[in-house]
Amino acid sequence: MASLKTARRVVIKIGSSLLVESGNIRTKWLEGLARDVADLSDGGADVLLVSSGSIALGRGVLALGPGELSLEHSQAAAAVGQIRLARAYEEVLAPHGITSAQVLTTLEDSTDRRRYLNTRATLETLLGLGVVPIINENDTVATDEIRFGDNDRLAAQVAATVGADCLVLLSDVDGLYTADPRANKMAEHLAVVDRITPQIEDYAGDAGSGLSRGGMKTKLIAARTATGAGCAMAIAAGAPIQPLKALASGARATWFLPEGDPRAARKRWIAAMKPRGIVAVDPGAMEALGSGKSLLPAGVLSIVGEFGRGDPVEIKGPGGEKLGTGLSRYTAVEAGAIRGQRTSEIEATLGYPGRAALIHRDDMALDSRAAQEETAPPVLRAERRRRR
Repeated sequence: MASLKTARRVVIKIGSSLLVESGNIRTKWLEGLARDVADLSDGGADVLLVSSGSIALGRGVLALGPGELSLEHSQAAAAVGQIRLARAYEEVLAPHGITSAQVLTTLEDSTDRRRYLNTRATLETLLGLGVVPIINENDTVATDEIRFGDNDRLAAQVAATVGADCLVLLSDVDGLYTADPRANKMAEHLAVVDRITPQIEDYAGDAGSGLSRGGMKTKLIAARTATGAGCAMAIAAGAPIQPLKALASGARATWFLPEGDPRAARKRWIAAMKPRGIVAVDPGAMEALGSGKSLLPAGVLSIVGEFGRGDPVEIKGPGGEKLGTGLSRYTAVEAGAIRGQRTSEIEATLGYPGRAALIHRDDMALDSRAAQEETAPPVLRAERRRRR
C-alpha cells in the first residue's frame, strides 16, 4: 500500500482552517509541521507545500470581517496576507536549515504548455537545490476563469507536474466516509480506495469549514488527477501538532492508490500527443537517448515543422526511424538556429542564455525499441552497440 515513509517526492496541502485562527497564524502547529518537513527532507524526500491562508490572514489584518468577500477585497486580502504567509514559513523552516521559496500560480499556468514547462523547470531546479517551495494560487491576479478555485485541485496538479509519488491533503477530517460522520454516526471510514467509482463519488459531500473552500468532492477530483498521474493520495487529519508524523505512524486516513507510477504516467501522456514537428538526430544522439540521456542541440541533424516551446515533436533517427516523442524546450526557429551546436555556443547564437537540453529526458517518451535500450543493463547495451 502507499506509504509516506517510502515516498521520494511528497506534496502536502495545508488548508486555511488548520493554519489560521482568528486572523493569526497558528504558530505552534506550523512549527510542528516544519519538524515533519525536516524529517522528510532528512530522509531524502523532496517536499513541496501547497498552502492556503493568504486571504484568511489578509482579511484579519484589514479587519474585513466574516462572510463572503468581493473579488476585489479577496485580491486585496491575498496581497496583504501572502507576504505574511511566506514569512511565517521562512521563520519556522530556517531553524531546520531549510530554505523556502514562494511560488504563485494560476490554472492558466497549467493549461498553457509553455507556462507549464516554465513552472516545472523552476520547481525542479528549486528541489535540486534542496529548497522547499511554498505554492499558492495567485489570488491577487486570478479571476474566476483562470482559477483552480481550491488548493486541493492545485495540489494535485502540482503533484502531477513534478512527478510526485505521494500527495497528502491535510484536512479537518481523517478521510473519506460512506456518509458525513458529523451528521451520521453510522458512517463507515474507508481506509483504502483503489478506484474512484460512482459509488465512491456518492459518498462525498459538499460540507467544508468556515475558512476552507474545498469539500470532499473537490478532494475526489484531486484524487482523480493525482492517481491518474501515478501518485498516491491521502486525506488525513491535520489537527495533530505533527500531522505527517502521525500519518507515517499509522494514523487513520484514506489512501487513494495510484494508477502505475508517476514516470510511466507522464510518458503515456507525452506519447499520446500529436507531434507538431520533427527533430532528426545523429547516431551519437540516438545512442545517448537509448542510454537515458537528454537530447542536446549538438546531436540534432535537422528540424522540420513549426512548433513552439513546450510543443510535442517526433524524434527520428539518422535513418528516418521514429524513436519517440518529446516536448521541445525551444521553438522551431530557435532549434534550427542552434542545431549541431554545443551548449556553450547557444547564448552567442540566440543572444540570450538557453537551456542545455533541446528535449529533456523527463519530457520524452521513447518507442518500444528505444525504451528497451534505455532500460537495458549497461553490459547488454554495450553488446547491442557492438552487434550494430
